[in-house]
Amino acid sequence: MQDSIQTLLGTVAEKALSSVSDKVSNTSGRLTDYAESGGEGGLLAALTGSEKTDDDESPDKSDTGGGWWQGAKQMVKDKASDVKEAVTGGGGVGSGKGKKLKLTNIVETIDVGVPVQLAYNQWTQFADFPSFMKKVERVEQESDEKLEWKAQIFLSHRTWEATILEQVPDERIVWRSKGAKGFIDGAVTFHEVTPDLTRIVLILEYHPKGLFEKTGNLWRAQGRRARLELKHFARHVMTQTILHPDDLEGWRGEIRDGQVVEPEQDEAEP
Repeated sequence: MQDSIQTLLGTVAEKALSSVSDKVSNTSGRLTDYAESGGEGGLLAALTGSEKTDDDESPDKSDTGGGWWQGAKQMVKDKASDVKEAVTGGGGVGSGKGKKLKLTNIVETIDVGVPVQLAYNQWTQFADFPSFMKKVERVEQESDEKLEWKAQIFLSHRTWEATILEQVPDERIVWRSKGAKGFIDGAVTFHEVTPDLTRIVLILEYHPKGLFEKTGNLWRAQGRRARLELKHFARHVMTQTILHPDDLEGWRGEIRDGQVVEPEQDEAEP
């Protein structure tokens, strides 16, 4: 929990640093205007951004007191609102904003120096993923079309159930999933570039639900993790699978509409 709190504080700190940078830029611009105008408006107004009016009775109260204090309070309020929007997804009833897309779209490609069939066969061995991927902790294949995953998402360990909707050997796998603290829908396709070079295209729709998952989303941490795991897959294929290709038995079945397609059997001869 301490690590989680520190991470959340880091998020707020990053927002605050961004705010400081903006404030410095704005102050620099006001000082430039002050110098070019020959001092019109007053130095304190250039520093704080407040403007003295005819109703101001005391410079101390309006400029050094009220103007600066009100500006500081507004800055804190604005930054708190920014962090809240980043974590919760923003928008809301009556906000006047359009519906915000509450998912992370991840698109990654990688070329692997093996034939399509070998790359595809290795991908279908889902239970092997934890042995060569860093954050995938467990994959249990309940049936040909249903799998249960456990992985580390940002600071948390999450599980979700995936259902393969479509699977065509050497071409594509498309799935949908569900989970209490977020889930990942997606597709992976396999393309022959040359007889010994395969391009893998991975599309993921990550739907975060927990606080820490959404906080991690500020840095697009999930996208970077997907990229690294895909590289681990390529590394495994190029350093291990390629050495003993005949020992790999991939699943060559087909799935349509979430159901395994039974192979057609030839009619028995009379």
